[in-house]
Order: sequence, then C-alpha cells, then structure tokens
Amino acid sequence: MSTQLINLIKNGATIIDVRTPGEFAEGCNPKSINIPLDVFPQKLATLAPDRNYVLCCASGGRSQMAASLMKGGGFKVVVNAGPWQNTLV
Repeated sequence: MSTQLINLIKNGATIIDVRTPGEFAEGCNPKSINIPLDVFPQKLATLAPDRNYVLCCASGGRSQMAASLMKGGGFKVVVNAGPWQNTLV
C-alpha cells in the first residue's frame, strides 16, 4: 500500500466504493460511501472537485474506470486503491 494512499485516508479523503449495493453490503470500509459504477457518471456532479478521493471496488478494475472519469472531469486528487480492503488503514 502506498504512502500517498495511507496519508489520504488518514487525512480524511472521501472513500468511494464503486461496487454494487449487494457487494457493498457484504463487506466494506465503514467510512466509505457506495456509488455503484453504473450510476457513477450521473453522480459525478454531486462531488466536489476540490476534495481528495480514494476509489475502491473488488479488484481495482471498476475503481480505475471511475478514477479515469473523475480525472477527466477535472478532479485533482483521485487515487485508485484497488480492492476495498486496501482502504482499511
């Protein structure tokens, strides 16, 4: 796990889990919010571009897609943590 990821989480970055609600209910970081990838593009406008974000999912694929959407949308600090367990710092 990278030092940047640990520091972001410890300093209050918003953790977004992009798995389905069912997957999220089976286990998650209690500090994370669930925005499933299939609705992520529509929810992007509700997020503040000046905050720090850590994205996660089951393996890192879906969170990488969400991270790319955010970076393309002008979000500055976006880190893909990969599996959600990596956000348990």
